[in-house]
Amino acid sequence: MKFLDLCKVYIRSGGGGAGCVSFRREKFIEYGGPDGGDGGNGGSVIAEAVDGLNTLIDFRYQQHFFAQSGQHGMGSQRTGKTGEDIILRVPVGTEIIDEDEETVIADLTEVGQRVVLAKGGNGGWGNLHFKSATNQAPRRANAGQEGIERTIWLRLKLIADAGLLGMPNAGKSTFLAATSNARPKVADYPFTTLVPNLGVVGVDNVEFVVADIPGLIEGASEGRGLGDLFLGHVERCSVLLHLVDGTSGDPMADYTTIIGELEAYGGDLADKPRVTVLNKIDALDEEERAFIKSEMETVVGGDVMMMSAVTGEGVTDVLRALKDQIAEDKLRHRKDNRTDEEVAEEDAPWQP
Repeated sequence: MKFLDLCKVYIRSGGGGAGCVSFRREKFIEYGGPDGGDGGNGGSVIAEAVDGLNTLIDFRYQQHFFAQSGQHGMGSQRTGKTGEDIILRVPVGTEIIDEDEETVIADLTEVGQRVVLAKGGNGGWGNLHFKSATNQAPRRANAGQEGIERTIWLRLKLIADAGLLGMPNAGKSTFLAATSNARPKVADYPFTTLVPNLGVVGVDNVEFVVADIPGLIEGASEGRGLGDLFLGHVERCSVLLHLVDGTSGDPMADYTTIIGELEAYGGDLADKPRVTVLNKIDALDEEERAFIKSEMETVVGGDVMMMSAVTGEGVTDVLRALKDQIAEDKLRHRKDNRTDEEVAEEDAPWQP
């Protein structure tokens, strides 16, 4: 399944049916009179957040959504049939933006959340509605109200508790693969990750969701590399995990580059709680570890953790640091009593 997080769609609600002008004329019936029915209401266009989706790829192949119009009224006081609504089923975390690409119409962050994007037109009144003591035979009826036509944008921002940041090849995908059942692509060249990945990690009998996005480089806010297009997927995170490659030529410069791109992106992303981790320490000796950590703590202005996603050294401490930054009501407690080691063993892929 391909990943798509931004798309443009065209919607139109159904128009209301017209009212009917009709009179009752039956043999041997002394009193007739108007009996035109009302038109039916048009269908609405509704967006609903559903479970089980993590991409907007369905909207690449169908961009036009038109609700059904209401049926016209008929004689014998028959009301026209109401048009059927059309429902856009979108992933949880989808923002619905107006055509100007700035005005947010709705933000669907919970399963089952709904919003009416275009309300169907009301049906017109038949001539029966206009009967009065002074107008016994009205010959007028209302036309139905027209539907609403508009263009909207759908933008997906993945729902995750923690987000991974770092330069290309900082070890983000390796960390996600080592701590969750996700299987992101891992290779020894930059920009291995081209689309965001989600994984559920666990520590101390609680679980939370981690999002891995493609790496940033200097100038990403200006469109270099893959740009900062995917930074929106970590906007909702409670905490950011900033991984710094300890084997790069200048880890301190890598750190400041990412912070600069966060600040250039805007919003409150740069102000979110961050856990800074020096990764790939399995390739460093004790003296190099101590020196780089000391230098980084001076640049960061706080504590810097160390780990190796390959060997597992320090990974549990990093997960606990992330867990402490996530609100208790967002953590999911395991229903069984399995330890983290048992879960990892059972979730590991089978090998002959």
